[in-house]
Amino acid sequence: MERKNQTILTEFILLGLSDDPNIQSVLFATGLLIYMFTLAGNLTIIILIQTDQHLQTPMYFLLSNLSFTEICYISSTMPKMLWDLVSGNKTISFAGCALQMYCFLTTAATEGILLLVMAYDRYAAICHPLHYTLLMSQPVLRWLLAVSWAIGGLNATANTAFVFSLDFCGPNKIVHFFCDIPPVLHLSCSDTSLAELVTFMISGSIMTVTVSLIVLSYVLIVLSVLKISTAQGRIKTFSTCASHLTVVSIFYSTALFTYMRPSSSHSMEDDRVISVLYTIITPLLNPLIYSLKNKEMQAALLNFLGKKQHC
Repeated sequence: MERKNQTILTEFILLGLSDDPNIQSVLFATGLLIYMFTLAGNLTIIILIQTDQHLQTPMYFLLSNLSFTEICYISSTMPKMLWDLVSGNKTISFAGCALQMYCFLTTAATEGILLLVMAYDRYAAICHPLHYTLLMSQPVLRWLLAVSWAIGGLNATANTAFVFSLDFCGPNKIVHFFCDIPPVLHLSCSDTSLAELVTFMISGSIMTVTVSLIVLSYVLIVLSVLKISTAQGRIKTFSTCASHLTVVSIFYSTALFTYMRPSSSHSMEDDRVISVLYTIITPLLNPLIYSLKNKEMQAALLNFLGKKQHC
């Protein structure tokens, strides 16, 4: 097909969260604090799980990998956004935009698969306790982790390749704070229907399958929990799933809203606000969600701090 290139773009301009120059310093300070707390929270979880013998279980192994993924996830967007705010230079090269999209989509899809694996872990622990160590053995965990990253990489490769195979010859201002699929497609002067179909098919399939299997896992978990004779026992058993359910709800509700709508219904302004929830707030909240009501994590933190004081 003949390329429609009057002027082929070599860079884009990321407009960020707001076009108002008067609040750039506020956004930078807030963003920097969120980024630092997110890194600190997730690194703390990883360190505690690696150093505390009581946390050497499949559930916490997966949690530490989720925290690592969260660090990669938020780091694919936040450093560039913070640099744009402090420097005032909001340009990003064509290749840089493609790389950012690839990294973001890889970690986003990987996190989605990891949340499914964590649901399977809870299903195995509650519904098949006698076979749990076999179902969630170290070889199985490593294989599940490798599959999660492989699916994330394939998702990013396909979507990024199709998006950046299009022509960009008009406006170069991305109404967003990072190179996400909808705002970049909005700038293309090519027919974007194929790229949109690819996104819908690949990302949609991953979301549909993972959400469906997570729901199925929890249906089986609820059926198993209902067989427990005492109410206290049922509450104690199901409480191990509360943190995971909260994270799944936040992550998938915002992701489905952003990516599973037709382009005609997209509002760039709305998408920019909604994306803050799943790109910035979710990685920030995850350490809090998984630690505030988790007595084992609290005990591990107190034990770690106690050792530091004795050193």
